[in-house]
Amino acid sequence: MDERAARGLVRDKERLFLLEAGGSAERPIDVASSSVIDVKWRAMPCPQCGGSLRLVDEKADDGARRSARLKCAACGAPRTVYFRIVPTVN
Repeated sequence: MDERAARGLVRDKERLFLLEAGGSAERPIDVASSSVIDVKWRAMPCPQCGGSLRLVDEKADDGARRSARLKCAACGAPRTVYFRIVPTVN
């Protein structure tokens, strides 16, 4: 694959990631509690290279919203994944 095609593939992968749950603040991943956030992002591969992600920092954006800033251990691509705490009702 030539360099131009590779750059296009990276752009396409990024666009797809933004459309998935967690890829934007408008599409957070629903979790039952904040303790699940770590488990969720650790299970995600880097959308660009498939490598493992490492936590840079995590913050509470507002009440029930959280975001995790991540970085790929293999390719170094930065990533922010968004979560919303939605407690389960018994």
